[in-house]
Amino acid sequence: MALIVQKYGGTSVANTERIQAVAERVVAAAKQGNQVVVVVSAMAGETDKLIRFAHEITDQPDEREMDMLLSSGERITSALTAIAIQKLGSKSMSFTGRQVGIITDSSHTKAMIEHIEAGRLRTALKEGKIPVVAGFQGINEFSDVTTLGRGGSDTTAVAIAAALNADLCEIYTDVEGVYTTDPRIVKEARKLDKISYDEMLEMASLGAKVLHGRSVEFAKKYNVPLVVRSSFNYAPGTLVVKEDKDMEKIVVSGVAADKNQARITIMGVPDTPGIAAGIFNDIASSNIVVDMIVQNISSDTKATDISFTVSKADSKKAFEIAKNVSDRLYAKGVNMNSDVAKVSIIGVGMVSHFGVAAKMFETLAKEGVNIMMISTSEIKVSCVIDVKHSDTAVKILHDVFELAK
Repeated sequence: MALIVQKYGGTSVANTERIQAVAERVVAAAKQGNQVVVVVSAMAGETDKLIRFAHEITDQPDEREMDMLLSSGERITSALTAIAIQKLGSKSMSFTGRQVGIITDSSHTKAMIEHIEAGRLRTALKEGKIPVVAGFQGINEFSDVTTLGRGGSDTTAVAIAAALNADLCEIYTDVEGVYTTDPRIVKEARKLDKISYDEMLEMASLGAKVLHGRSVEFAKKYNVPLVVRSSFNYAPGTLVVKEDKDMEKIVVSGVAADKNQARITIMGVPDTPGIAAGIFNDIASSNIVVDMIVQNISSDTKATDISFTVSKADSKKAFEIAKNVSDRLYAKGVNMNSDVAKVSIIGVGMVSHFGVAAKMFETLAKEGVNIMMISTSEIKVSCVIDVKHSDTAVKILHDVFELAK
């Protein structure tokens, strides 16, 4: 008998008909002799609707109240899913993040899980029930509701799988697995049978929306077997596992694009030790994640321009912080460009192959695509480019690295 955690995304539970289909799949897995824990997202579009309601009242709603508001979507889905499972003759019980004991820090709207108590889940499983957990949410030390950021139900599922020492965590979505790139952009995109934790982590952080990045971090840290598959059919999906020798033979495994980027530049910053640390400490204190950073020394070496990228959701707040820093340092000013995208190639095989980055740069140059910023690691190369070239860049890179084969 295996213990399986199954997570169903918004499109998989988009309406009561889909919820009943999910219940049938869950009950079928239980009847095969498995213990099953279910984690659900809000119905497709529900979270956006709730955000819209809040912004009809104010442009800057309080983040604590937003967590209280947005967590309701998953609670509705979890109760409906439990009811659907009960209708099929199986015992089931829904739980909020609070009831499961998902304890987080106090970073509202983007909280980090600190630990999961999971006592009630273990009790429910012993009683032969199928627990259905509202994803995306937890509580902090003050018992305030917190949420884990968009896509956070993936992280809920993997964290629960780690806490319960589950045999498998299945992430059900509306695609059949992880592809070499977005099949909506490249028709020849190929579904991968398996991918390493590190590659999946890079793809998730670089714009691929199949899995929440923090869920992959959890899976890697606690060695949780992870599979991404469709809830609309029974295709085998993509297995996310430890790196193996076969993976090392493939130089590039995928291409990802992230259009949810903004580039901020502080111009004419005094070139003295500690300035960069001060700038990014201010930004970090506002719980804003900075991605890429480039510093250019001016010809007189007394001043520098510092450019960095953040998500569009954080760009307004980051821009205001940058303006305050600029005024404080008597810099020459700040500008922001929201019409940028980050295009990346990913593959564990890069570490043992030369010239991969050069090939990427040459390919983009031939198409007249200007590169604004570059970031590299052992298994990825990322370039910030004009957003209007994003889809073209993905197509030509997918082609030049022969990912359709």
